Amino acid sequence: MKRMLAIARKEFVHILRDPRSLAFAILMPLMMVLLYGYAIDMDLRNLRVGILDYDRSRESADFVSRMTSGKFIVASEYLNSREDIEQGFRKGQFYAALVFPEGYGRRLVEAPASPIQILVDGADGTTAATVGSYLEAVSAQLNRDQMRAVIGERSQPIEIKSRVWFNPELISARFIVPGLVAIVLMMICSLLTSVAIVREKETGTLEQVLTTPVSAAQVVVGKVLPYMLIGVLDAALILAVGRHVFGVPMNGSWSVLAGYSFVYLSIAVSFGLLISTIAKTQQVAMMLAQLVTVIPTMLLSGFVFPVSSMPKILQGVAHIFPAYYYQRIIRGVMMKGQSSFPFEGGVMIAMAVFILVITAKRFHMRLDK
Repeated sequence: MKRMLAIARKEFVHILRDPRSLAFAILMPLMMVLLYGYAIDMDLRNLRVGILDYDRSRESADFVSRMTSGKFIVASEYLNSREDIEQGFRKGQFYAALVFPEGYGRRLVEAPASPIQILVDGADGTTAATVGSYLEAVSAQLNRDQMRAVIGERSQPIEIKSRVWFNPELISARFIVPGLVAIVLMMICSLLTSVAIVREKETGTLEQVLTTPVSAAQVVVGKVLPYMLIGVLDAALILAVGRHVFGVPMNGSWSVLAGYSFVYLSIAVSFGLLISTIAKTQQVAMMLAQLVTVIPTMLLSGFVFPVSSMPKILQGVAHIFPAYYYQRIIRGVMMKGQSSFPFEGGVMIAMAVFILVITAKRFHMRLDK
């Protein structure tokens, strides 16, 4: 134990003497949580819409007023012709345009229907779909109000009342920040662990240490222990910033989250050790760590995009990576107050054992050479 702690202490000293590693381990998670928390905002607001109003009636003005009553849409400008719509789309001046035909207000009162044309810039598909849906919702609400005015309150026997659980304000950061913990833990622990072991092999100090009365297991544990502790500190930093800056709730148990996080940390460190048995240089170790752990963790874990929306083959691939299961756990604990994850936890434990066994065999094979 003393020898293992001595190796861990030596690794800590090396980290403190290397400002790049220290900055990467501490400052990058802080920058990521702030950037992702503020930049990845799926709560669209202040979207610009152009207005081409041939009618200039009180009814068309009422529709525009309803549309811009919230924070979601602002009327960017009133247009004079359809050519202005095309130019506005090309220049990115607005995301959608409303065209009120002449006689819109009169037909709204006299005729069975009064059409409004909605033109949407499809270059940004996600925003276009959202804006189009919102404008259709405004139109539907106006239709309901018109029916009530003509027929009365009993014209709509079915009334839908929606309620959002776990995140009533639909704040994106409360979804993003917990998932960011999975990204950072995998990135920091796997990348730094693999680079640290490969660096020792490059300089020849690993072989020198193994000639002393220290077992290979003690050397490996002593080397990776500092990076596991750094991972714990990074997770605590992200959760603290998320809680106090972005208002991310903690509705579950910290001890439950800590237990599952330890399993996930073990997997991340094991990945780093496995990469170190393959890579011969630090540059190769960094590239392998990014390719095998960081990129799949960001894209295939459900961090931003739901896995269920991906093609079937990618859904199957996503289940191979531990971040998919840890994302479900950490969001379930923090957002929903869950405490039991028998399937996700069991899969993660099986992954940790499997990767550790493979890594141990490869590590001993490399040492024997």
